Amino acid sequence: MSSPQPQKQFKMNRAKNNNQINSPGQRKLQNSMERLELQQSNINRRAAGSNWQSSITAATGTENQKQSAAAADGEVLVAGDAPLTKSARARLKRKAQRNRYLAMDCEMVGVSHNGCEDMLARVSIVNKRGEVLLDKYVKPRQPVVDYRTSVSGIRPHDIENGEDFKAVQAEVAKMLQGKILVGHALRKDLGVLSIKHPVAHIRDTSRYKPLCKLVSNGHTPSLKRLTLSVLGQEIQTGEHSSVEDARAAMGVYNRIAADWERHIQKQQKQQHHI
Repeated sequence: MSSPQPQKQFKMNRAKNNNQINSPGQRKLQNSMERLELQQSNINRRAAGSNWQSSITAATGTENQKQSAAAADGEVLVAGDAPLTKSARARLKRKAQRNRYLAMDCEMVGVSHNGCEDMLARVSIVNKRGEVLLDKYVKPRQPVVDYRTSVSGIRPHDIENGEDFKAVQAEVAKMLQGKILVGHALRKDLGVLSIKHPVAHIRDTSRYKPLCKLVSNGHTPSLKRLTLSVLGQEIQTGEHSSVEDARAAMGVYNRIAADWERHIQKQQKQQHHI
């Protein structure tokens, strides 16, 4: 049961005590005490309201501090349809840029008569920073006549437990869709995969004429020679690695990417005006 309101309680107390208080001085003192008690009650109510409001403000401030700290750390805070933070957008943009340019290299083994035909044995794909996105051995679809181990680095046990060609082919095709493909002699790699890629989206280090002219007097240079000339790095000192070769091709492209892209834009403008 709720207690009587303060005013009503004071009146009851006053009526009760009037019979006990006779002198004017006592009644005056009693009235002052009642007014003080009523005033104190109102102050307590206001204070309670202020404290409640302060607690809400404090909680909101704490949440804002958490959001600010998270934004500083680059975290994405999702609240309904709230937009991404600036740092989150920048991070996503950098990641998209890294994975927009992919370098691929394949290792092959020999099949058919005298092992003169190529068959895919391993395929590797790296992004713009050289991070490996895919590296898989492929199960042979025909009897292997020549593993070409001294060059390919492939041994029987590598591909005996490899993945199915069709599955790898589909995975690679999906990964390359809409991407800029970097590599060396990519026609051969795409051919052994039986995959097509738009010419406008290919950056083949064996076919970029200004680079070929600079490094090998217009002839097709080897990836080994290109890497040494452009990057000052030596590769393929023994058995080849498709990961190493893909990274080398991407490294060469990255070093001259600005000039290469300007060259492509210039060619496109010239073709447009013809």
